[in-house]
Formats: sequence, C-alpha cells, structure tokens
Amino acid sequence: MKNISNKTAGDKLIFALDANNYEEALSWVKLLSDHVGMFKVGKELFTAVGPKIIESIKKRGQKVFLDLKFHDIPNTVARAAQAAVRLNVDMFNVHASGGAQMIKEAVTAAWTCADNIAGTRPIVLAVTVLTSLNNADLAEIGFPGTTGEQVLHLARLAQKAGASGVVASAQDIAVLRANLGDKFIIVTPGIRGADVKTKDDQKRTLSAYEAVKTGADYIVVGRPISTAQEPLEACRQIVQEIADGLAAR
Repeated sequence: MKNISNKTAGDKLIFALDANNYEEALSWVKLLSDHVGMFKVGKELFTAVGPKIIESIKKRGQKVFLDLKFHDIPNTVARAAQAAVRLNVDMFNVHASGGAQMIKEAVTAAWTCADNIAGTRPIVLAVTVLTSLNNADLAEIGFPGTTGEQVLHLARLAQKAGASGVVASAQDIAVLRANLGDKFIIVTPGIRGADVKTKDDQKRTLSAYEAVKTGADYIVVGRPISTAQEPLEACRQIVQEIADGLAAR
C-alpha cells in the first residue's frame, strides 16, 4: 500500500467557507490553513463580504476556489471570468448547462487575462448536476434521463469546450473517469461521513474515502467540519480518509 503524506492528502481538501460575515470566515481560515489545500468562497459569503475575503485569504498564502457558478450569456460570463482572474483566484466555476459557447468563452477569457497579467491560469470547472438534485428533481425540471446520464452529457460538453474539469457528485466519478480519462479534473462536493446518514439538502453523497478512492481530484467539505464539536479533529479525520483513499487507488 502506498504511503501518502498528510500534506498530499490535505492539498485535495477544499473547505467551504459557508459564513455570512468576514470575521467568521477569517477565523476558519486561520484555524484550517495548515490542514486544507483550498478555501471555497461561495454565493453567501461573497455577497455578504465581497472581494476583500479573497484578498485576505490570498495574503495568507492560501488558495481560493470562487464558487459563484457563472451562468449567463457568453459575453457576460467571459467578463466575469476575467474579473475572477484579476482577484487571483486559483479555481472558479460556470454552469455547464450554459452551453459550449459560454464555457469556451469563459476559459479563453480567463486564460488570456491570466497570460496578460503574468498570472497563473486558474482551473475552470463546469458544474454538471447539483448534488442536491436526484432523478425526480430532474424530471420535475423537464430534463430527460437520469442524473448520471445528464452528468456525463454535460461533462463531455464541458471537456470539448475546454474546461479543466467538472464539479460532480462522488456517485458519478467512476463513469466520468471511464469516459473522460484521468487528466480531466473532478471536484466532488456533498461529502459526508461514511457512517453518517444525510440529514440536509445533499442527496447524492459518499464519504471522503470512497470519493477519493474512486478518482476525485479534490473534495469539498463544509458542514461535516464546521458543525463538528471538534472541527480541527473532524478535519484531521477527513484528511486521513483522503490519504487512505489515495493509498487504495
């Protein structure tokens, strides 16, 4: 069995900063900076605080995943992608359902902007199907087929359009790996403890160990750490699960 360091495992852990104020978010950054590889800034925090939280995280030498799921006409999304690059984020996402042209223009705009300012090209992800949605939800919306079929369709579209990878449920990893190869990045949210029954809005989940063993490049974890009685210990346990999952590949 391979020997995986905590640093290698921790680099694959993205902590979701699901806070609604600057001070709370920064307290999590200070607590977890030596234990996780990246911090996710989503709609709630970015709307409440704005770019200054990203600036503060970057000043501390940490990486940022800007999770705003851009979905608009191609020109608007391209401009948003450029703005994200100027914020020096390491990863951001768009909705794959915005279409190939939207994804293509976002990637081109982001990477051109990064090259022009001598920055690092960010990872551009396409969101496939939210982990809060199941087959019944897709049918209600009017999408044909299962979540798995829709995820694979959107992931193929995103790959052809130039995206670095996708955001997808852990339950979809095996099919994505089989069809899209090992270099296409898979970021997996909705991670829950192996022995914990889901009691929130996440419907398609797996443990950190299962997700990483199956082929996830990064996992996103929020509530299993932030609501734990001992958040740092919960974080350490998840990092160990990641290490075990990497070793079991």
